[in-house]
Amino acid sequence: MWSALPTEMKLAVVGILDSGDIKSLSQVDQNTYTACLPSAFKSVKLGNSAVLQSFVDNVPRSYCRYIHQLDISIDHNASRSVTDLLIAILAAAPCLEEFVLHCTGSALHPKIIPCFGQLDRLERLSLHNNGPDELRPLSERLVVSIAASVPNLKHLSLDRVSRSFMHAPDLRGVFPYVPLVTGDDDIPDHSFLGADLYLPSLLRISTLTELFIRDTHLGDPRWATVPVSCKLQVVDLGSCYHENEAFNSVCIQRIMGAVGKTVDEFSLTTAVSDAAFAKPSVTPLQRLRKLHISPFFPVDSVVDTMSNLAGSPIESLSMQCYEDDVVDVCAALEDFLSVRVERGAGFYEKLARIDVSVTENEGSGPLDSDEDAECKQATKRLQELCRDLRLSTTISKAISPVAASRLARSTGLVPSRWAVPTDGRSRSMTL
Repeated sequence: MWSALPTEMKLAVVGILDSGDIKSLSQVDQNTYTACLPSAFKSVKLGNSAVLQSFVDNVPRSYCRYIHQLDISIDHNASRSVTDLLIAILAAAPCLEEFVLHCTGSALHPKIIPCFGQLDRLERLSLHNNGPDELRPLSERLVVSIAASVPNLKHLSLDRVSRSFMHAPDLRGVFPYVPLVTGDDDIPDHSFLGADLYLPSLLRISTLTELFIRDTHLGDPRWATVPVSCKLQVVDLGSCYHENEAFNSVCIQRIMGAVGKTVDEFSLTTAVSDAAFAKPSVTPLQRLRKLHISPFFPVDSVVDTMSNLAGSPIESLSMQCYEDDVVDVCAALEDFLSVRVERGAGFYEKLARIDVSVTENEGSGPLDSDEDAECKQATKRLQELCRDLRLSTTISKAISPVAASRLARSTGLVPSRWAVPTDGRSRSMTL
């Protein structure tokens, strides 16, 4: 019966199966295996350099045309050129829509840049440095050139990108000694950006709508002067751990001022001290509706920052915190709501909901019974206050990064075994 079904029906059935069932079904016969290929290779995750090399050596290059989501992590044990391995996959993956790469900057050669110019369907790009900044930095010149080469890039996420000495010579030898990249002058001028391969040039990518930058030095003053061609809707800017809170705040406010006119959703890690953001007539964040506050935000700055952002039409506020900060966070939100009541009409009049997401402590163990009871009382008071003010609220548990990693492994979102035919026979290959 199955063999008699038209190919279209087989594809429809395969499309609703999970990865384990697809793998089992693919072993029925050669025709079924062929029907399973598009779903089996739609999302590929390669967990280390050996897995990447095995994929390139064993998976027929033609199968790469089925890849829509690609997630690659590269360690320090590569026995072959990582750049060449990546090029082999990217050059054969014209349908790629999302690419996540965890690697060290030293692992990538600039010759990979032209590959991204051929990926017309790629809309989501994430580049993360998983090596020490001082020894294996990921150059801003390389990152900017790659991002600017993607024809239809909409979402860009960067983590631990290092400033280039070419663009930040003033940081050399100056406290707090921010690590700089040298030797990246071999990255050629870009066809669109020319030699301006510094981070603020990302704002010249007209297709970009979502920008995430974390653990990266954002002190380049050109963030305030570069021509802004994109219309960012979602922005998430993290602090640089080499700089202090005051410096990071100034940097983030500078970028907020440059891109704020189109931003609908913003994630905040530092306090906002510029009172200009509090005035509806002059605030750059004229469309901001959703504000997220990270667990690293200074809790004692919540009220002042919220007051300074009063010029935006914020409808929802969400805060993420660790378990041992719950009491302080709830108290800070209560203080803010008290100020809202005192200020009356016009002060956060569009605010409709407040959400708190609690992440379990890592390394310090669970709360004791007294601490847990105190947290429950604090959240109950906040919920009651929100209810009295007719605000929707949820206080929920968020999964920790460690637990998320375990969940990913248990659900198959990690290297798994695929059946790959070779010379008419089937054999299994570990990815």
